[in-house]
Amino acid sequence: MLELLTDPQVWAALVTLTVMEIVLGIDNIVFISIVVARLPSLQAKRARQIGLFLALGFRIALLSVLTWLIGLTEPLFTVMEKAISWRDLILILGGLFLFYKATTEIHNGIEGEDEHGPEKKQASFLAIVAQIIVIDIIFSIDSIITAIGMAENIEVMIAAVVIAVAVMYAASGPIASFIKEHPTTKMLALAFLLLIGVALMADGIGFHIPRGYIYFAMAFSAGVEVINVIARSRRKKARQNA
Repeated sequence: MLELLTDPQVWAALVTLTVMEIVLGIDNIVFISIVVARLPSLQAKRARQIGLFLALGFRIALLSVLTWLIGLTEPLFTVMEKAISWRDLILILGGLFLFYKATTEIHNGIEGEDEHGPEKKQASFLAIVAQIIVIDIIFSIDSIITAIGMAENIEVMIAAVVIAVAVMYAASGPIASFIKEHPTTKMLALAFLLLIGVALMADGIGFHIPRGYIYFAMAFSAGVEVINVIARSRRKKARQNA
């Protein structure tokens, strides 16, 4: 253990892997921020805590079964000369889930549908936690397979995952609050989820879309939306002072 702490290569691997895990976690943060936005503040915080705690548990558990996990990339069957593995199936199903969730949320936002009553609120909380768990498992598979390819020591992988999940927890709260206060950003975030869902399905069928393109598009769109939010805020203040 002491050898790991004094090895500069280990520290370099830890920093690189942590950054990579945080970047891969952006998708997870966007999803969590969207699904908890419809809950009251206290329940939203609890849902984030439960979901991210389970995300950390899933990642560490998956790291503990590296041999089995590596086998997920081995061909399971072939469709039209394309070898399909368990990882591919998980990515395809995960992409479909994101696509369905984003489409449903967009429909509810346009139609103005919402849930009322204590029983439906409780059911909504449990459903949202379940959705976070499902997407955590999906993103954990991809994240951990990436970690296996970038580091050799499981201690380094676990440390990087713990740091990444801590950053995700710190970021999910402010992002969720911002989305709740600015409804137009929710539609933008849902569009991101559609894009991420398509990217996951594409990965599953063997057509890789470089994540850099997706994150650049997300960053550019988010920057434009920030300018719009600032402009709306200034116009609102001007009307109040008039």
